Amino acid sequence: MIVATWNVNSIRARYDRALAWLERHRPDFVCLQELKTPDDAFPFDAIQALGYHAAVHGQRTYNGVAILSRRPLQDIQIGLPDHAPGDQARLVSGELDGTRFMSVYVPTGARVGSEKWQYKLAWLDAFLAHARKLAAAAPVVIGGDFNIAPAASAVAKPERWQESVLCHPEVRERLRGLLSDGFVDVFRTHHRDGGVYSWWDYRQLAFPKNDGLRIDLVLATENLAASSQRAWVDREERKGSKPSDHAPVLIELDA
Repeated sequence: MIVATWNVNSIRARYDRALAWLERHRPDFVCLQELKTPDDAFPFDAIQALGYHAAVHGQRTYNGVAILSRRPLQDIQIGLPDHAPGDQARLVSGELDGTRFMSVYVPTGARVGSEKWQYKLAWLDAFLAHARKLAAAAPVVIGGDFNIAPAASAVAKPERWQESVLCHPEVRERLRGLLSDGFVDVFRTHHRDGGVYSWWDYRQLAFPKNDGLRIDLVLATENLAASSQRAWVDREERKGSKPSDHAPVLIELDA
């Protein structure tokens, strides 16, 4: 079973690339982030023509998440249970064959100490509590843009980023808490030395210099993570004309 996560940075802007990528790789599940489109503008027909069902939580201009799957997900849940319906579109989940799949887009946080930073911390706390609750009932796979680089090894130049919203001790500690409560960073189990990244700034030739961060993660409960066979970043999708600033991250599970 191949599970992928990809922040497409606008499904409309990446429409042709996304469809071509799906046709080439044929993953079983794809968690998408930053759709930047409402539900009624999502390309359901084109996705279905490639053999996928889509559970979508969209939003105009900002945010938006989706899960693509070969078979339709059951018990689809939109957003966090205690957040208002009009809140930001950052979470969608569904169940298939007893496993819960989640696509998450954690807030960036703007700058440490800002109002958006406080929102990031509060939203992250609510999400982590929700993930723990779900994992108590069933195996869980979470794919998403966490906007957190888990450790210095996930950053090309850690000294530059160490106090940023992506690497700050407060968010890293929260993520470590989830990883100590039965979740596994599946990619790291295959790349313990780090040096492999999923996001590169569009500016200053960051991608050619490989000046990146690994902020796109696939987490799985321990029982599922133990079956992982490999994990990789599709760097080719960051090349060429009008790429997203993120590359897809894929893992293979023996499930």
